[in-house]
Amino acid sequence: MSNIHATAIIEDGAKLGDNVTIGPYSVVGPQVVLGDGVTLDSHVVVGGDTTVGANTHIFPFASIGLQPQDLKFSGEASRLEIGCNNVIREHVTMNPGTEGGGLLTKVGNNCLFMVGSHIAHDCMISDHVILVNNATLAGHVEVGEFAIIGGLSAVHQFVRIGRHAMLGGMSGVENDVIPYATVTGNRAHLSGLNLVGLRRRGFKRDTIHSMRNAYRLLFAQEGTMEERVKDVAEMFSEVEPVMEIVDFISTSSSRAVCQPKMEDVA
Repeated sequence: MSNIHATAIIEDGAKLGDNVTIGPYSVVGPQVVLGDGVTLDSHVVVGGDTTVGANTHIFPFASIGLQPQDLKFSGEASRLEIGCNNVIREHVTMNPGTEGGGLLTKVGNNCLFMVGSHIAHDCMISDHVILVNNATLAGHVEVGEFAIIGGLSAVHQFVRIGRHAMLGGMSGVENDVIPYATVTGNRAHLSGLNLVGLRRRGFKRDTIHSMRNAYRLLFAQEGTMEERVKDVAEMFSEVEPVMEIVDFISTSSSRAVCQPKMEDVA
């Protein structure tokens, strides 16, 4: 049985699952679908063609599914899909897609979006992602599983963030970040592998050792990046995380790959 406060506004057409809780002064638009066990605290607005997955908790003053902040947007039908078991804290904003990006913004499962973080139009967010306070993603950004976007960071449009990557606080990220890496600074540069994250998630010591060696080879000064990627692929063909990095770099992208400062390649 759902628990809906008397001051909440649920517009005709909205679909609510079982055991939904909607707090004071929250507004749910006519195209919204809330899954089982969703909680909206007070003063939450969920609009547009938006689906919120089961057991997601949205905190006060979040603005979810309203019109994208894109001057090219002309009212075309577009969607926002949010997965299950997410925590969306105060003042978070998430926008639906646009015609230029497939008309869809998608958020995975088990993510944490801290206070004031922003997901722009056409972003694709995988599972277990964390955006720390006031982290912002421009349009068309892709974020892989278990990535962490540090507080007050800003990610440029069309950038790809690989799985298990860590963006340090206050980073300005203009280029693609390889999986398992750490980046810091304005403008951001690679500062090594995310070793703490790798250990916490149970990567074996031998695997981490191979990844560190591959990282050094990929970002050494000798040869072109294409040559180094080929060499690493041949040397570490049996190491799955290394091959994931190789595939990431080899995939066509509108952004360059974020590079380290030379003193960081050790």
